[in-house]
Amino acid sequence: MKLLRYGERGAEKPGMLSAEGHIRDLSGVVEDIAGATLTPEGLARLQELDPTSLPIVEGSPRLGPCVGRIGKFICIGLNYSDHAEETGMEVPPEPVIFGKATSAVCGPNDDVIIPKGSEKTDWEVELGVVIGKEARYVSEEEAMDHVAGYCVVNDISERAFQTERCGQWIKGKSADTFGPIGPWLVTRDEVPDPQNLRLWLEVDGERRQDGTTATMVYGVRFLVHYISQFMSLQPGDIISTGTPPGVGLGMKPPTFLRPGQVMRLGIEGLGEQRQRVVAWAG
Repeated sequence: MKLLRYGERGAEKPGMLSAEGHIRDLSGVVEDIAGATLTPEGLARLQELDPTSLPIVEGSPRLGPCVGRIGKFICIGLNYSDHAEETGMEVPPEPVIFGKATSAVCGPNDDVIIPKGSEKTDWEVELGVVIGKEARYVSEEEAMDHVAGYCVVNDISERAFQTERCGQWIKGKSADTFGPIGPWLVTRDEVPDPQNLRLWLEVDGERRQDGTTATMVYGVRFLVHYISQFMSLQPGDIISTGTPPGVGLGMKPPTFLRPGQVMRLGIEGLGEQRQRVVAWAG
């Protein structure tokens, strides 16, 4: 299934994308694409539905974040060896874990705002893993049983805030609009191998990133297991699994986003995002 949320910001409704490409309204069935809806029992209930029995949503509504009420937005740093090389850092002996504020979350096609004082706002296409079943001290063998599905994430980053202002990376990762997710949550049954997905990103039509999840240092199964040793994972939590090479920081010379530019990015089978970059106007 491809699950989504549509409508105005803060008032999104749950939906499903039909095989014909129509948005079907799920608001008469579930309250949101969140929490209990993402559990194995919740998804099984949706699987039993006949999509043609659901109302068609007319027009082209705004798509919101594909998951609502996200509890934790966990990111993995330097998880592609060639990306670590381009940033001048070593591949870590264990996964680098950091957080992204949930207030950064926005829809897949919403404008991305360059924050006040930013000079180094950067792009990062990433595979997002959506948790569907509580995970606490799970083994690698059990880890995939706790995954509801996958989505596209643009882990937008302000590099000066991230690495030049002391403290933790979260400062450079959490500005409003720095977490576009979607367009859809694609359930696990439709993604046979999350370690064999092509992912890419363009800025103003120029291909900047073009990689595959096959080159992850730490794969999805291991990451769910590993993170669950330090914190419980709850339905609706998102793990953003790292980015392949081609970020602005790694270009020679480094190149960063400017107002008026357009990012387009996607992952095989998981859909595409498109964001216009705008200046902060506070």
